[in-house]
Amino acid sequence: MSLEEKEKKLQQLTAKEALLGVAIAVGHFIWWFGFAYGLGGRDPQNYQYILGMPDWLFYSCVLGPVLLFVTLWFVVKFVLCDIPLDQEQD
Repeated sequence: MSLEEKEKKLQQLTAKEALLGVAIAVGHFIWWFGFAYGLGGRDPQNYQYILGMPDWLFYSCVLGPVLLFVTLWFVVKFVLCDIPLDQEQD
């Protein structure tokens, strides 16, 4: 495989990984926004509480980051691949 082919393959791989990272970030924002403003827009008299916090706060600011960390761990462990960054000498 020539050096140009290796670089092209590497660029395609890094582009896919970058898109995956952006998709995860957008998904987390949608999760946070949906729970923070969706459930948080109710009358405070109707809030349900989880561990002493309103449910919207728990889902958006406690459960959301936990799910984000689990998702990122899974992606790093099983989806992303190790790319050697040093130059090979032929």
